[in-house]
Amino acid sequence: MNKEELNIAIAEEFEVEVSDITPDAPIKETLDLDSLSLLDLISVVERETGIKLTGTEAVKLHTFQALYDYLDQ
Repeated sequence: MNKEELNIAIAEEFEVEVSDITPDAPIKETLDLDSLSLLDLISVVERETGIKLTGTEAVKLHTFQALYDYLDQ
């Protein structure tokens, strides 16, 4: 998984600056996530990485580093 490419795809989807997506940044606040946009995040992650991420798992991931760690498993 290439974190830079994933960050770019997430930034484009959520219209935020790539520089806002740092390992310690809180996902929910950075992307202004609600329950519907969480599904968009899951879709982007699956499309970019090929890794299935469930909604149950996604809500447990509080920072981008947690997301990266989950995807590296």
